[in-house]
Amino acid sequence: MILRKLFATALLAAGVHGAAAAADTPLEIGYLPILPDAQLFVALESGALQKGGLAAPKLVQFQSGPALTQALIAGQLDAAYVGIGPALVARAKGADIKVVASNIVEQVGVLALPALAPYFASGDPATAFARFAKDKGRKAVIASYPKGAVPEAALQYWLRNVLKADLADIEFVYQGEAQIQQSLMTGAVDAAAVLEPTTTSVLARQPDASVVARGSQLFPKQPGAVLLVREKLIAERPEAVRTLVRAQIEATDLLRDEPAKAAAHVRKHVGGGRLSADIVEQAVRNSHDQFEADPKAIIEATAKLQDFQASLGTQAQRVDVDTLFDTRFYDEAKAR
Repeated sequence: MILRKLFATALLAAGVHGAAAAADTPLEIGYLPILPDAQLFVALESGALQKGGLAAPKLVQFQSGPALTQALIAGQLDAAYVGIGPALVARAKGADIKVVASNIVEQVGVLALPALAPYFASGDPATAFARFAKDKGRKAVIASYPKGAVPEAALQYWLRNVLKADLADIEFVYQGEAQIQQSLMTGAVDAAAVLEPTTTSVLARQPDASVVARGSQLFPKQPGAVLLVREKLIAERPEAVRTLVRAQIEATDLLRDEPAKAAAHVRKHVGGGRLSADIVEQAVRNSHDQFEADPKAIIEATAKLQDFQASLGTQAQRVDVDTLFDTRFYDEAKAR
């Protein structure tokens, strides 16, 4: 009997120790150093993650969505802050992931440089590219993210379904965020599908440039970056997921309500920490209405986005969008 009690006590102690060890194990979190991942940076710097007892996470920085997608497919990372496009691709290829919170919506805008912008200011925007081509004797060059990325899909949706522009009048180049900004700064392109803080940075240098279409005009309720976690993490460490989602909500509130304070946190991680405080704060302020943590707010738009990408041939394998989302943690956090 004594031996049984000792054995049971040992098992209980081992279980408690194992649970404590799991709680102390740092989460491996993938991210891109871009403003749409702002909630991660605010949560890290403000201490919101530590409030739930999480150990300091191991951050894994990626320079592109496709690279992060491959890491998810390979079974790496516990969580990720990444665009909904890569999330769809990873889920379609068998990654055991769930979107538990949204980061941002309607994040993409079209910024035109002075040579092209006047064609949108006067006359029918649908014929802006055709009139430009006729006057300049060449096609307008638009920079965008690689095919399959949400900014590229939003741009194509605007051109094809909203403007109904003739794509024969446009030359597309596909680049990363840093390349797009450089192309705009040097005048190597006429316009680009851009995110903040690129918009604010370019306008500060080229005040005659103009945002000719905002996110709500490109693709209404377009989903952007999201917080996703592995289903294994949900099963084994649900409290860690709860902490991530609570931190997401708190960070979103700070971004909306205290942009100057939030911008100081974001600046450390975006643009290599080299952007001025004024640029980052203005970019956060400009994104006030786009910061959105509720995953339910983007489910319908995600399905619409997937349908459109499938029509373009950039989403070869479809997923059941409803099964991609797990809204329980957000609902629980908001009910507290």
